[in-house]
Amino acid sequence: MSYEIFNKHAKRYDEWYYKNRKIAELELRLLKEFVKEDPSLEIGVGSGFFASKLNINVGLDPAINMLKLAKDRGVDVVLGIGERMPFRSNAFRTAYIIVTLCFVERPRELLNNVKSVLIDNGKLIVCIVPKNSPWGIFYVKKARKGHVFYSIARFYTIEEVVKMLEEEGFKVVRIRGILSFSPQDEIRNEFPSNATKKHSFVCIEAVKV
Repeated sequence: MSYEIFNKHAKRYDEWYYKNRKIAELELRLLKEFVKEDPSLEIGVGSGFFASKLNINVGLDPAINMLKLAKDRGVDVVLGIGERMPFRSNAFRTAYIIVTLCFVERPRELLNNVKSVLIDNGKLIVCIVPKNSPWGIFYVKKARKGHVFYSIARFYTIEEVVKMLEEEGFKVVRIRGILSFSPQDEIRNEFPSNATKKHSFVCIEAVKV
């Protein structure tokens, strides 16, 4: 299972946020565009970088070593997987899936479970690195060379994620993006805009219908 890789290499995963601080801050800038209503949940909270910055109430993850790092950041954590979440129905107003969908073995089952724990008209924010974006192409190449994390990922296009969301009972409200430069370019200061194929970090806002 993919979470075993994250459990084994939790500290290595978390180091990305320190080594790529400028990228992480740009991604956070996009995430802050979306209005969060509590109670809120992040599925695949990982080491808790985004959850701690966004003040998300609960973080769910199957990798216990990741949860230890998230807890150190002040996140209230729960051990579990998104396909079988240990929460009652209609428990949350907002849910986040941030660069996690590509590591989920059964993404449609996950989305169906997210729908059950959200209230009616509850919000879901799904953030991805589109596979046909500059950074997505870069990561796919790394995956083919056996990268410890990307080799177990399945990247999606924006269109593929939108289709999954709609088929699982969500209505897509808006799609925003950031990181319009390639991995070979100098990092530049950017602000979010409507997503295009040039954006390598894209967040899709959807509501439960």
